[in-house]
Amino acid sequence: MPARGEFIRAMRGVASSVSVVTTDGAAGRHGATVSAFCSVSADPPSVLICLRADSRIARTVLANRVFCVNVLRASAKEVADRFAGRHDDAVADRFAGLAIEASTALSPILRAAASAFACGLTEAIPTGSHLVLIGRVGEVWRHDERPLAYIDGGYASLSLQRAAGQR
Repeated sequence: MPARGEFIRAMRGVASSVSVVTTDGAAGRHGATVSAFCSVSADPPSVLICLRADSRIARTVLANRVFCVNVLRASAKEVADRFAGRHDDAVADRFAGLAIEASTALSPILRAAASAFACGLTEAIPTGSHLVLIGRVGEVWRHDERPLAYIDGGYASLSLQRAAGQR
């Protein structure tokens, strides 16, 4: 088994999309920046996120039973920083002043998203310090903009390079 530091250094070299998980309901509204998000299945449409088990966002999603994964646009670094808690001392409400899309879902959809997946929570699986939360996608949104990426402790932009023969 690799040492914790060795594992962390290796994971810093893995690029991931930057997403803000939002939730709203009886337990309140909250949001947090995450990098652990992926598709699980197309039949039925499902995604997973990983949240630190003792975090406020995990507790709130578990109580509300809904969440939205907002995959941020490349231009949304400030939104990523805000929901990562970097401005909590200056902005009491992470949602203050941000444009929210109208939706039938309870979870806020940020206009800063390149795409968004509104979900009902179907499973919560504890593993190590985190929870793997699986949600059935009820609504999707997509804007034609590139997503923000994160690698080696910083933000990055993506450029599309198609394989030979693809359009």
